[in-house]
Amino acid sequence: MLGKFILGQRKKFGLTQETVASEIGVSRPTYLQIEQGERDLTITEGKKLADIFCIPFEDFIEGRDTAILIDLEKTSGSKKEKQTIRISVPQKNMAKFRAVLIYILKKVGGKTNVGMTVLYKLLYFIDFDYYEKYEEQLMGLVYLKNQLGPTPLLFDNLIKEMLRKGELEKVNSKFYKYPQTKYLVDPDIVPDLSILTGQEQQHIDWELSRLSDSTARELSEMSHNDVPWITAHEGKPLNYESVFYRTPETSVREYDSSDED
Repeated sequence: MLGKFILGQRKKFGLTQETVASEIGVSRPTYLQIEQGERDLTITEGKKLADIFCIPFEDFIEGRDTAILIDLEKTSGSKKEKQTIRISVPQKNMAKFRAVLIYILKKVGGKTNVGMTVLYKLLYFIDFDYYEKYEEQLMGLVYLKNQLGPTPLLFDNLIKEMLRKGELEKVNSKFYKYPQTKYLVDPDIVPDLSILTGQEQQHIDWELSRLSDSTARELSEMSHNDVPWITAHEGKPLNYESVFYRTPETSVREYDSSDED
């Protein structure tokens, strides 16, 4: 029953009936009827609830919780605080993320410069450059602005799962004098490239050919000069739409007069 699903989601978020009722524009008694299954939702109310609970509307109306919980640690003064946020990522995007990560590690993971920070940046530029070029998402991951640069929020979750399954090996090493965390993929693991279009794979290959020899510092400086990073607030997700305001230094699209109209 959708009413029970809505009740469960509201309790997960620690929201009161009054708060949710106000957000979707109904009275508390009316909202209570929705949770009790005595009143059907309008499409507008359903879309508002889906947004509140960070769930795609199609999943929400089916009663599927496809949001993922991410724990973030941030420093406030001398204390470390844990913040939990919810993000929604379609399963298709997660499958693409896994395939792309394995593909990257197979192609360039053995290079001495390719540690965790370089992986972060490669994933970032693959996603954001593709969006600028084709106005479509490739993996569509959420990237957070923090001291490490654009950080894909699902990276740790996927890495932990693959380590648990024995698909990856984690190696703590050094690149020159700097500590480095490397991930080596099982040689028997093959990326599922059928989930990628030819255009997507060509784009990934192009990014690896131009960026995979760069150091973590070089890629960090490049990403910190990029408009999505500059315009984002600390600790908040980067906005894909901001790629259309890039400077020539980081833009990868050839714009013509029709693009500017």
